[in-house]
Amino acid sequence: MLRIFSKIKQAARTFAAEERGVSAIEFALIAPVMVAFLLGSIEVNLLLTADRKVTQLTSTIADLVAQDDVITADEMEDIFIAASTILQPYSSAPLKMRVTSVIMDEDGDATVAWSQGKGMTALSPGSSVSTPDGILQNNTSVIMAQVTYDYDSLIGSFVNTNIQLDDTFYLRPRRSASVTGP
Repeated sequence: MLRIFSKIKQAARTFAAEERGVSAIEFALIAPVMVAFLLGSIEVNLLLTADRKVTQLTSTIADLVAQDDVITADEMEDIFIAASTILQPYSSAPLKMRVTSVIMDEDGDATVAWSQGKGMTALSPGSSVSTPDGILQNNTSVIMAQVTYDYDSLIGSFVNTNIQLDDTFYLRPRRSASVTGP
């Protein structure tokens, strides 16, 4: 019996003194963490790129509408189609857009003059709208573009990572006091 314990003791000493394979074990422990960091940094980069594209898309919609003095429903549809190409290479399927002309009357009440949406419900004409302070003065108007985009990450098939990106952009009409809409 003593002989068995001494053999086990000798085998344990030999195993503890052996240095071959230590690097492989360290790599096996560190590799999953490093791969997770790599994939996480790629995902954050893609999310930030999508957010920049949503901001650019929102400002483009507001800019195109603010450059006109009268806009039709067909022109609005063309603007929505053209603006959605800004999202490339991301899918435009979860994209929701709305353009609203907001007018502030002499009493300081901001209301909707007209609104058009694609994937997002248009606001009712005459309904009240809140805007940030300083955007509107009495008897002026502003074009308000709103975009919502549901970003789904590459790892979305493994984890529910749906993130909603929202942006609102305000621009004053350039050619007239207000843009007449559809």
